[in-house]
Amino acid sequence: MVIFRRDVAGGAPQILMVERSATMKFAGGAAVFPGGRVDDADRELAAALGAGDEEAVHEIAARIAAVRETLEETGLVVGIRQRPSLEEARRARAILLAEGTLAPTLAAMGWELDLDGLVPFARWRPKHRHMRVYDTRFYLADLGTGAVDLLVDATENTRLFWTGAAEALEHADAGRISVIFPTRRNLERLAQFGSFDEAVAHVEQFPSQMITPFVTEEDGQKWLRIPADAGYPVTGEVLDSAARG
Repeated sequence: MVIFRRDVAGGAPQILMVERSATMKFAGGAAVFPGGRVDDADRELAAALGAGDEEAVHEIAARIAAVRETLEETGLVVGIRQRPSLEEARRARAILLAEGTLAPTLAAMGWELDLDGLVPFARWRPKHRHMRVYDTRFYLADLGTGAVDLLVDATENTRLFWTGAAEALEHADAGRISVIFPTRRNLERLAQFGSFDEAVAHVEQFPSQMITPFVTEEDGQKWLRIPADAGYPVTGEVLDSAARG
């Protein structure tokens, strides 16, 4: 989940990032966007909501997982029709942690999903031997005026922080945070936008597509690259310098 909030000082929009525990096998110690694995219960809820064919179930289940993982990891509520108070968000997170799945949490809170509020941004699916294989869908969401207190899930993350995309890149270049290749490319893309609405307009011009990095050889050096038509201002870097998790 790429969660936007307005900068109270009037600057560039801020996005939420989490710093993963150094003990995690994938991207340990790296700063990433909130999210996690799709569970069987997410697929079951997607089917119960009337998702049609198999691909539709996968898509809806991914959005459900994004809502669930965001609440679990950060305490923030996105993808819900209601505008919960901070107390309601905390109660919902407690129920989710106790139940382990989103459906009973929604029922207990009397909430309805608003999955159309999650804007598909990109889907990354590395297949090359130089990168770990995974299939990750990125969604944009606007926090608006919802509850903004953050709660760290200490089992997987050590820190949560709001940052401008360009600022996050500066921190990465200075060695203050670590970012892997997909995160860096997405931050560079996000740094183009002065608002959530600009990001949505950009997605209309460059709809979400599958990003499968590939390796090229240029002037005797190997480069890790992505397609040039997906809306990313930077499409690669020297393979040896690319953090791949």
